[in-house]
Amino acid sequence: MPSNIRNVGIIAHVDHGKTTLVDAIFKQSGLFRENQHMAERVMDSNDLEREKGITILSKVASVHYKDYKINIVDTPGHADFGGEVERVLSMVDGVLLVVDANEGPMPQTRFVLKKAFLNGLKPIVFINKIDRENARPLHAYDKTLDLFIDLGATEDDLFFPHLYGSGAGGYARVSADGAEKDMRELFEMIVNAVPPPRVEMDGPFLLQVNNLDYSDYLGRMFGGKVLRGSVKVGDRVEMLREGMDKKSAFNVTKLWTYEGIQLKEVDEVSAGEIAMLAGLDNVLISDTIAHVDSSPALESIKVEPSTLSMNFYANNSPLAGKDGGKYLTIHKIRERIEKEEAVSVSVKIDPESPPDTVKTQARGELQLAILIETMRREGYEMQISRPQVIYKRIDGKIYEPYEIATLECPEDSVGVVMEDMSRRKGDMIDMRKNDNGTSSLDYSIPTRGLIGFRSNFLTMTRGLGLISALFDGYKPYKGEIESRTQGSLINKDPGKLTRYAYEDVMQRGTLFYPTGTDLYGGMIVGACSRDEDMIVNATKEKAANNIRSATSEQTAALDPHREFSLEQALSWLREDELLEVTPKQLRFRKKILDHSERRVAERRSEVLV
Repeated sequence: MPSNIRNVGIIAHVDHGKTTLVDAIFKQSGLFRENQHMAERVMDSNDLEREKGITILSKVASVHYKDYKINIVDTPGHADFGGEVERVLSMVDGVLLVVDANEGPMPQTRFVLKKAFLNGLKPIVFINKIDRENARPLHAYDKTLDLFIDLGATEDDLFFPHLYGSGAGGYARVSADGAEKDMRELFEMIVNAVPPPRVEMDGPFLLQVNNLDYSDYLGRMFGGKVLRGSVKVGDRVEMLREGMDKKSAFNVTKLWTYEGIQLKEVDEVSAGEIAMLAGLDNVLISDTIAHVDSSPALESIKVEPSTLSMNFYANNSPLAGKDGGKYLTIHKIRERIEKEEAVSVSVKIDPESPPDTVKTQARGELQLAILIETMRREGYEMQISRPQVIYKRIDGKIYEPYEIATLECPEDSVGVVMEDMSRRKGDMIDMRKNDNGTSSLDYSIPTRGLIGFRSNFLTMTRGLGLISALFDGYKPYKGEIESRTQGSLINKDPGKLTRYAYEDVMQRGTLFYPTGTDLYGGMIVGACSRDEDMIVNATKEKAANNIRSATSEQTAALDPHREFSLEQALSWLREDELLEVTPKQLRFRKKILDHSERRVAERRSEVLV
């Protein structure tokens, strides 16, 4: 009976402590023994999630409290993974909104809460991190109430159940100055305020797929909340897809439910439970699984459109395969991205891309960078073009995607941030001073303008700035944006980067690699100090002769080379350049490596213009 099941999604702005709060719930529920080692942020199972401190993939886990089973779905807080949030909200019956007691609601809080209201879900609120210095729990509550009013919440919704506490401290309190030392109040709030699953107990089995996984032994695994009836292992069911007449019938070979953070194999699942099934391979998010001839396809889950695209090519550089890459062909790269497309609702492959290119569309540059980083760790080598925004033509005019960006930065860096946003075609909507001595700036800006801005912003604010951006629809094209003010230092001959050449080349700009790095002709070794490309000989060695000189043995101190993160590297590229990504290296290169061929191509493009 589903009356003892509660399906709750945890939503919040990035970094407000959702995953740490889930850890505290696990400890309190007795999921881990007192003496059992438990990794921090246990729901962030992916290495990249642990390193970056963000949730990328939504995940399900369950805990038991009294006679209730609580299925908890952790969602990403970052806007680039908004598709994950929308997908999750379709399988829960209530949401726990986590708000930082110091920062209060942030732009991404607005985004996830709006989605919850659109899905008809009633939020319950947890004001987190009340044990932190500068915490203002009552102020955070007032701001959350303002946000509910802004989003048009009903009068009933304004009396939302709320608690104060600390995920890291492991307690939830009815009032900010309460004395409770554990999470019991949070469990009580979930059980009493989140409704039981809205499902039909009787009738033929029905489920909409909003969770996908893959097992090397069983193939595709898929699941979601059982909306009607029940299903047993061995039952004959069919897969239906909106807009397709063809149905695929299959037998259910395995069934699982969530027990803690593990999947537990079961023989039968009933309405209200979140389950996973196996038995068919080509299942996608939004597909309907139902007993044969019992139901039409359910309406597909709507997600915000992709705004960026990027081309993936096979690595054809002279150093291809030298860095331990196992998968180098375009066929393998396409296969891997198709696998990603199958489990992600916002990654799409453009079917019209040429055979030697995999044009991939996604929600934002962070999502693309995470995909590339995952692939390189799995042993893929590839070459990648600069991210491009996806334009639309409406009534003969070009429209481009826009974002609402909210920046919080120290007072002394406001001027330089405003200058950079203006250069990127951003229009200021609002500016306000915060109680903690910082300023908040709201901008409407083309998505193009935000490519590569995050890393610059952190440099300008000495790492103290906070930035978040939300998709704001398509608006008329705003003209050219100057992306980079420095040309490239292009290496002439293959070989190793020598100290002798480094001393010479560093007079012309900033190098990207240390001495001893393998180079090839056409590879970009640094940024020129002027806005023009310059060919340099970075592999030349000192001429050996038998004449000694008093000054010839003196060596200058070398300028440090510039290190790039993957996101910074992608934003640094120009149209005629590629980023070569291998398991060990990031290398910049020109699309056309040969200097004379490149000149011919440049002349041709000038004639065409």
